[in-house]
Amino acid sequence: MNWKVRAIRGATTATSNSKEAIREAVTELLDEIEAHNQFDPEDIVSVIFTTTKDLDAIFPAAIARERSNWDHVPLLDVQQMHVEGSLERCIRILIQINTPKRQIEMYHSYLRKAKNLRPDWSLAQISTPSSIQSHRF
Repeated sequence: MNWKVRAIRGATTATSNSKEAIREAVTELLDEIEAHNQFDPEDIVSVIFTTTKDLDAIFPAAIARERSNWDHVPLLDVQQMHVEGSLERCIRILIQINTPKRQIEMYHSYLRKAKNLRPDWSLAQISTPSSIQSHRF
């Protein structure tokens, strides 16, 4: 098998700037990404979380570190660049993994109010496998 580093993107929003709301959003996002991509945490190269400036109650990486087998995954939190009028209370993720899958096979999860950030990926992911293979990103 030819393993390569691939990237998985995703985003969600928290209902408020509280530890509980951020924990709920991050957990839901990571559950969704893991369920659709079926990877072993041992294959994760690194994970970068970004949050908008209105989320500072807890680090998303601290939440991820509590997951089973994620205690040795390199994690990083950074603040998303502020753009006036952009989506509020948004948490984005970039996971780099070693996998034999092609990049087009990676499932990118956009949840809650973040669903509209990448509508092109949402539509492609519900298409049939043959149409996905012919679709270029």
